[in-house]
Amino acid sequence: MARVPYADASDVPDEHEDLLRSSLQDRPLHVYESIGNNPAVLAGLRSFFGSLWTDSGLTDRERELVILAVAAEGRNRYEWHQHVNIARGVGISDGDIAAVGRGDHASLDDDEATLLEYALAVVRGEVDAICHAEIAAQYGDDAIVGITAIAGAYGALGQMIDAFDLELEGDTSFHGWDPR
Repeated sequence: MARVPYADASDVPDEHEDLLRSSLQDRPLHVYESIGNNPAVLAGLRSFFGSLWTDSGLTDRERELVILAVAAEGRNRYEWHQHVNIARGVGISDGDIAAVGRGDHASLDDDEATLLEYALAVVRGEVDAICHAEIAAQYGDDAIVGITAIAGAYGALGQMIDAFDLELEGDTSFHGWDPR
């Protein structure tokens, strides 16, 4: 059982009801329902995460690889599970998803491996001049800000999910770290 209740539409102001639902899955998700206990925070987070998706400077594939790597690093089953579905939807193969799940970036191309190593360095607090120079050789400053924000934000979201002890939605079961 989650440590905070799952808010429903009757628990939040009318202008926040839609924020409890995933626009991709067209249904309420526990992550949003738990944060819905503070509708203003939910609204701010949804706006921030929406901006990360659209304004980060990454392709959908790159964004999802970063999110999967961060979820795998934190061993966050809920976030991993949600983003396996999204990753598949943007064309990432189960083989690549499984490789990210085990921290093996060798099967990805060199640019993607560098991207994930940088994202993980952000989460671990290990970005140094060499790490920054490697990512700067691939991306401009605007995208580096986007990558760093995605890695940090999804790391923080994973911490919230863990603190709340969120369960997967009742009609799903965990894909596993290797979803093949």
